[in-house]
Formats: sequence, structure tokens, C-alpha cells
Amino acid sequence: MATASSLQLVHTFTYIATLNQCYMGKGRLEAFSDGVIAIIITIMVLEMKVPHGGSLASLRPLLPVLLSYILSFVNVAIYWNNHHHIMHAAQKVNGKVLWANIFLLFWLSVIPFVTGWMGENHFSTWPVVLYGIVLFMTGTSYTFFAMALSRLHGKNSTIARALGRDKKGKLSLVIYAIGIGLSFISSWAGFGCYVIVAAMWFIPDKRIENIMTEKKSGEIEQ
Repeated sequence: MATASSLQLVHTFTYIATLNQCYMGKGRLEAFSDGVIAIIITIMVLEMKVPHGGSLASLRPLLPVLLSYILSFVNVAIYWNNHHHIMHAAQKVNGKVLWANIFLLFWLSVIPFVTGWMGENHFSTWPVVLYGIVLFMTGTSYTFFAMALSRLHGKNSTIARALGRDKKGKLSLVIYAIGIGLSFISSWAGFGCYVIVAAMWFIPDKRIENIMTEKKSGEIEQ
């Protein structure tokens, strides 16, 4: 009996050790991501040059830069908001999730560069095209990140149920692609498409919140 109990205990510890090797806590991923996003916003602010004049007219040349900054700030804020929500529902991460997150942070980190280029050149064609490409790749990388978390936690998890078919995310990528194409005809038309996507996501995505609320309500009733 004692031998059987000892063997069972050994198997239990072996199983736990195996899990620890496959899965990791999410704390460092969240902290690192928050730090990178904070730096991205700081860089965008520092790119805005103070006008030399003291009149309101001196701000006029900076309007394209300010407009670019506002859209980019909203986009970065949207990604931080959604990242926060999905990580709140996550229980663990693995190597695939870590690399998917790094891929997302890479494209987010390019936003300050394309923001400055687009603003400084008053929304000329190629800066607006490249800006759209970066937004498209950022959206794609977030989709990969969300899918990696969904697969890790299973089909019945809060994340998987909240994402569903992710029609909103797929529609956003389609609009980005349309905006990139339209930018070759009219850069303002392309920019308008990017604004539409930001407006779609400006109200925080509450799919995860709603499912978690339903889950807690069900637990309380039980």
C-alpha cells in the first residue's frame, strides 16, 4: 500500500513538472508588453516638435503631425485595451504565445516611425500606404496572438468562446487592405479607411467581459 502511494506521488510530481515545462505564468508577458507599449506612446509624443511661434497660426503646419499622432495613439490604446482583456482571461502561456506576442509588439513598435513619416509628408501616397501596411500587419499579428491563446486554452475556454469566428477582426483586415489600395488613388481615402477601423474598435471589445460575467453569474447560481 505504501509503495503504491509512493509511486502515485512520484507520478503526480512528474506530471506537474511536465506541465511546468510546457506552460508558463502570464505575469512577465503582461509586464513586458505594458512596458513596450508605454515606450511606443512616449516615442510618438517626443516626435511632435514644439512650434517656434507663439500664435495659433504657428500650429497650422503641425496639424498633419497632430492628426497622425491622434490616430496612432488611438490605435495603440485599442491594442493595449484588447491585449489587457484577453490576458485577463488567459490562465497560462507557452512558447508559441510568447513568440506571437513578440511579433505583435514588433509591428506596434513600427507605428511611431510610419506615424512621423506620414505626418511630416502631409499624407502623401507612400507614407499613407506604408502606414496602412503596418496597421494591417499589426492586426494580423494580434489575430495570430489571439489564436495561439485560444488553442492553448481549448475550444471551450473563455478566450475561444469570446473570439468565435472573429468577424470584426477579419473585417478590419479587409478594410485595411481596401485602404491600402485606395491610397494609390487618394491618400485621404486610404486614411479614411484607417479611421473607420479605429472607430469600429474605439468602444472597448466587451466579448470577453460579457462571457466572464456570465460565467461568474452561473457559478454564483450554482
